[in-house]
Amino acid sequence: MANYKKLIAWQKAHRLAVLTYKATKEFPKEETFGITLQLRRAALSIPTNIVEGYNRKSKKEFVRFIDISLGSLAEVEYLIDFAQEVGYSGGQEVNEIKDLIKEVGKLLWKLQKSKLQP
Repeated sequence: MANYKKLIAWQKAHRLAVLTYKATKEFPKEETFGITLQLRRAALSIPTNIVEGYNRKSKKEFVRFIDISLGSLAEVEYLIDFAQEVGYSGGQEVNEIKDLIKEVGKLLWKLQKSKLQP
């Protein structure tokens, strides 16, 4: 069941989620139930949906869950940019997060495309 761990897309998405949790520790306390929660949920949604889709019975379902992961990835990208613009630093993890966003996006698109082919 844990074969999803072999997927590079999952490995990178997992790293993105971990870094996002670390980065948001530095956000203001008044944002605990605002941007911090939203960003964490979106970041965790990416690897979680990869896992769920991987363990479904059909390629079609897997592709649908990859699509959800891509939507969550876009949400993380926006929220990280927004957080920086309003002055929340997020520490040194933010640069790695931004790099991972690009990398995970490419990996998810390739994975999705490979599952769409007969």
